Amino acid sequence: MLKRVLIFAEAGVNHNGSIELAQQLIEAAADAGADYVKFQTFKAELNISKTAVKANYQKQNTQDGLESQLVMVKKLELSFENFAFLNQQCVQKKIGFLSTGFDFPSIDFLNSIGQTFFKIPSGEITNKPYLQHIARIGKPVVMSTGMATMEEIGAAIDVLMKQGLKKEQIVVLHCNTEYPTPMHDVNLKAMLSIREAFGVKVGYSDHTLGIEVPIAAVALGATVIEKHFTLDRNLPGPDHRASLEPNELKQMIHAIRNVELALSGNGKKEPSESERHNIPIARKSIHISKTIEAGTILNSHHLVMKRPGNGISPMDIDVILGKRTLRRLTEDYLLQWEDLES
Repeated sequence: MLKRVLIFAEAGVNHNGSIELAQQLIEAAADAGADYVKFQTFKAELNISKTAVKANYQKQNTQDGLESQLVMVKKLELSFENFAFLNQQCVQKKIGFLSTGFDFPSIDFLNSIGQTFFKIPSGEITNKPYLQHIARIGKPVVMSTGMATMEEIGAAIDVLMKQGLKKEQIVVLHCNTEYPTPMHDVNLKAMLSIREAFGVKVGYSDHTLGIEVPIAAVALGATVIEKHFTLDRNLPGPDHRASLEPNELKQMIHAIRNVELALSGNGKKEPSESERHNIPIARKSIHISKTIEAGTILNSHHLVMKRPGNGISPMDIDVILGKRTLRRLTEDYLLQWEDLES
């Protein structure tokens, strides 16, 4: 599944329940160069009780502290028919369709329309029946780990593998589920701890403001990056404020692809093809500091290190010192081996 860093442009519920807005999000993600545009498929009543309250960030972003979480989320629900349509739109726009299924009917629906792997959200990492249901399908999974401990991550991986998934089918994303995540709480090195502890491919699901942390995650070895985006941060809804706008998403993806190129070398420190022509320009050679006559025994006062670097290397200075010149040499002259007695 993973040949290069996969970038999930997380539309989530930023369509605000509008199929037209969802289509525009697909177009924006495709234009930005994302590999997948990711939505959230759910039946609100199967996931949220009537008594569940909103998270603080949801209260702030919706400016309605009295509305229940169920009422809020119900407004953001799209039908299975809507998602079948959006899947086809992704085919037309040549971008991968991906959606997180939050309940069994949604998971089964996404499987029925050919979703090739499944995204497990942070909130379900301790939901054993959910993990078992996804694992039994047998397709690869990408699992976010916001709010989780290492023990909980290990337990979730164990559940997935006991249902038949292989370790190479599992990608674990480091994540923090505060929206937005404060920079001092990112703890990006935890991604490396997950990789070392469980021997899985790792990635990063980002909720910080800006684009620098996902880029840093790629430099550290992330194989998947997930980032929320929206058409307009000022739109009403719970997730818009912590999302990138389309031009920012494009900048992030461009930067990630550049980091990939920068990491693609063979690891050997050697002159690259693009810099070889600068060697004689930037390096120095041994030159004559002042005019000297033939037969002069060279000492450090006769020599100076100057550009260009296409003569005798200053690294050979100890070989040069004490040698006798065969001819008169003028100031600034680029010394040659044939100017000296052997």
